[in-house]
Amino acid sequence: MPVPLDQLLLYLGGSILITIVPGPDMALVFRQVLLGGTRLAQRTIFGNLSGLVVHAVALAAGLSALLAASAEAYTVVKLAGAVYLLYLGVQTLRASRHPVADSEAEDRAAIGRPIPSMRAAYVQGLVSTVLNPKPALLFLTYLPQFIDESRAVLPQIAFLAGVHILVGLVWMTLYAHLVHRAQRTLRRPDIRRWLERATGVVLIGLGLRVALERR
Repeated sequence: MPVPLDQLLLYLGGSILITIVPGPDMALVFRQVLLGGTRLAQRTIFGNLSGLVVHAVALAAGLSALLAASAEAYTVVKLAGAVYLLYLGVQTLRASRHPVADSEAEDRAAIGRPIPSMRAAYVQGLVSTVLNPKPALLFLTYLPQFIDESRAVLPQIAFLAGVHILVGLVWMTLYAHLVHRAQRTLRRPDIRRWLERATGVVLIGLGLRVALERR
């Protein structure tokens, strides 16, 4: 095992706490469940996790250090992520203005509400995570605390990043299914409109928070 068991358990506990804190990824998955069910949400989750892989590779390559050291690089990535969150929020609010049908079939046939393709759902998850500088800074500040510099660093980074990604897969999949189980209630026209509006506001709020947040 690349990391001692006691260190692994400590890292795992922190990773779980970090993962379950609500953020843009959970808001996006919630939106995807409402639009296309757990299958669509799962593809978005795979995109989110792929984004974490990008950040892990960036950490190994030293890009995360650049984001932490360069205010300009950090600002560019942060603002790009904020714009994307604002775009998703506005799109969700616009969708909530359309009439809402009672069934998924009516939603797709009668409303014409755009439901992302599987590829688009994956890309949405990927882009939202890649453009979020927080995972990069998380890996840079939290993960290195569990690396033994006297041993090969790259295998340790790969192992710890893999643990964090696995935690994300389990939690986000569980979250999507919990939302889906309540879908019959959530699909009521009045409740769904309210939830879509609330989700849109949350996404916009998160985008503004990312844009205005200081390092």
